[in-house]
Amino acid sequence: MVPVIGITSSYDRESGRTFLSRYYIQAVEAAGGLPLVLPCILSDGTVDKILGSIDGLLLSGGVDVDPLLFGEEPQPAMGDICPQRDKFELALTRRALALNIPILAICRGLQVLNIAAGGSVLQDIGSTVNNPLKHDQQAPRWYGTHTVNILPDSKLADLWGTKLVVNSFHHQAVDRVAEGFRATAWSADGVVEAMESTAHRFVVGVQSHPECMYQDPRILELFKGLIKATQRT
Repeated sequence: MVPVIGITSSYDRESGRTFLSRYYIQAVEAAGGLPLVLPCILSDGTVDKILGSIDGLLLSGGVDVDPLLFGEEPQPAMGDICPQRDKFELALTRRALALNIPILAICRGLQVLNIAAGGSVLQDIGSTVNNPLKHDQQAPRWYGTHTVNILPDSKLADLWGTKLVVNSFHHQAVDRVAEGFRATAWSADGVVEAMESTAHRFVVGVQSHPECMYQDPRILELFKGLIKATQRT
């Protein structure tokens, strides 16, 4: 059986559209999974039904998470938020963690994962990090613009090695890492670039957008890692 991977999606409140970049879908398919797009406007009551129908979960990128959800007031540089998406994804992620469903979290998804587990988010890199790198690149999405150093003894290092050039499209990042997790990659300015669970079989989050670089065989290994984790008995 081909593993079904549920992928969270974005919601535009002005047009009422639910949408997702094609790159997530193509990356999951290329890794051997069957992508299933999950609308974020579904009610909390659908969470168990969804998780009973998928083998793995991919938390996709998107707008900022409401800082009130991790106990902070909004800072001036905070961008757009989507309350419906926040509510749905946090409920979905918490339940997936409880059920030990394999999770790959990307960009916003990494931040959602950390908040769902009890951590917090750095609201704006540019105004809080000393001598920050450029984390919102002006380059093609498939092109890597800065290096990340990866913890050798980690699931991510098993898939990507200990150093990799990645793309970057974010102004927020993981701040306080949730209990039961550990940071596993950093950029040169000290910003957390990856995090993984110390208790689950496969719960890995990255701050870059590997779905846009999936045609690189080394990058694709991350998605293959998710697929492989769903097939373990």
